[in-house]
Amino acid sequence: MSGIFTDVAVLRIDVEPGVDPDDTDQPRAVQQKVPLTAVAPEGSVRGGIVVLHESREIPPSLLALLHALALEGWLAVAPDLFHRDSVVDGEEVFGENLFADFDATFDWLTSRGVYPDCVGVIGFDDAGTAALIVATNRPIGAAVSVAAAGITEPLNADAVALVEAAPSLQAPWLGLYGEDDPRAPAEHIERLREAATRASVATNVVSYSGRHHRADAPPSPGSAEDGDPGTAALIEAQTRIFDWFDSFLR
Repeated sequence: MSGIFTDVAVLRIDVEPGVDPDDTDQPRAVQQKVPLTAVAPEGSVRGGIVVLHESREIPPSLLALLHALALEGWLAVAPDLFHRDSVVDGEEVFGENLFADFDATFDWLTSRGVYPDCVGVIGFDDAGTAALIVATNRPIGAAVSVAAAGITEPLNADAVALVEAAPSLQAPWLGLYGEDDPRAPAEHIERLREAATRASVATNVVSYSGRHHRADAPPSPGSAEDGDPGTAALIEAQTRIFDWFDSFLR
């Protein structure tokens, strides 16, 4: 199957974390499946990319990224991290629920013939934070975070500061930041860059002027041919992302 489609991934667990599955008096999980939006390549599948995002509905710009990944030969899939009724708008998803949803999406990809070390993950903003944390705990092939917050202080009780998590990375990780991002001051980015060098895998932290480098955002007016710096930064950042996955998902 090629093109865009929706599906569901089955959770490995069907009770809330910490609940005894044999205790019939305990409430069952609200959802046992994770809704997915996926875009498949027309030809053979090279591997799979899990796209973590913060939107309850995928915006057109992020959908365009899924299509762009598919054009590169990846089966790109975005799980709905907010499918549980207990999650409210604006609430970050970390901890056991994040890993449960990622594991279900990972299993969905491997059930379609994708090798575990050919699975990558990319996330934006707080979901970029989640992508790095996933890369410290799961046997994936590569990870990318864009504008990941919580560098020196955890975003919430279920998260961990990225400077603490980065040395434990188990998969090659690329971090992209904008120099004008108030949630990621330059001194914090530098601390993250230094922490990432202590990991046993390849890492790279890249800073862009402005905030036009985001592959999940629509391009700014103008074109790279006209010398527009915003569009040039977006193209360069997308190229870095594709090259990162090309290099490590083999």
